[in-house]
Amino acid sequence: MKKILNNPQHYVDEMLEGLCVAHPELKRMGDDGRVIARNRGAVAGKVGIVTGGGSGHLPVFLGYVGEGLLDSCAVGNVFAGPRMADCMEAARAADGGAGVLQLYGNYGGDRMNFDMAAEMLELEGIATASVRVTDDVASAPIDQQEKRRGVAGLVLVYKVAGAKAAAGASLEEVTRLANKANEACRSIGVAITPCVVPESGKPSFTIQDGEMEFGMGIHGEPGLWRGPLKTADELADEMLSHLMPELALCQGSRVGVIVNSLGATPAEDLYILFRRVAAVMRSKGVEIVQPLVGRYATSMEMTGASLTLMKLDDELEQLLTAPADCPFWRVH
Repeated sequence: MKKILNNPQHYVDEMLEGLCVAHPELKRMGDDGRVIARNRGAVAGKVGIVTGGGSGHLPVFLGYVGEGLLDSCAVGNVFAGPRMADCMEAARAADGGAGVLQLYGNYGGDRMNFDMAAEMLELEGIATASVRVTDDVASAPIDQQEKRRGVAGLVLVYKVAGAKAAAGASLEEVTRLANKANEACRSIGVAITPCVVPESGKPSFTIQDGEMEFGMGIHGEPGLWRGPLKTADELADEMLSHLMPELALCQGSRVGVIVNSLGATPAEDLYILFRRVAAVMRSKGVEIVQPLVGRYATSMEMTGASLTLMKLDDELEQLLTAPADCPFWRVH
């Protein structure tokens, strides 16, 4: 293992300390310091939006706490879900009296702890709703969409829900828009090299030189196939072949796009991939709105990329392009 760290057991807490020093608009909370919230506190009368998940995926999850996005985040160890107590503390930090939406990726540990937290919060008088993001098309067939994982599509769903909450909408309306954004969003990824979880000191999986795994999840979950490396254009075409039919994209459609590095893939590679994605979209009369190319949802130092599409209507587009500001993304 070659990483810039001190003690692997302190990896997450030292990262959180550094994050809040670099971004003083954020603060640590909770008895273990594993809740990140906006320093100014909850906004009175606004629906709070809370997320949570394991470390190792920056900017997801905690990196999107900010104006027009999330209010707080419960933080787990690397690739491990947050504690129930931290899910509850994050909700309390986000509660401005109008209820709290729990918006998170569809993973077992997260589901269990957020579900238990919601039950306890209701007893405290905090109205809650939950939306689980399920954009990873490789993780289950379309007729089992509720089993799909949440990956980089989380970023776009955060944005839509955060903008709706900032506009003063009710908990019911914010939840409706989060569900609508999730339904409009699809992602797929490809991995070329593994990553190393600091506590274990070993690669999360093995893959041969000259090979890639298509459809692999952000924790190394198995993909759809493993085989020889493909060119960027071939890869983009195959990714789009899985995403576009589910969204029924056609002449006149408008989409939000993320071409995302899983950690180690350089920006140059991503722009080569985006070049092909944009060309295919143009050929089909599909317009790209506010494309994002960079690191938005990573897996430590894994080499690979993911592609996310969100089919837009006027309502979703207005919210996607509304102002927002967090440490890793600013929308003017």
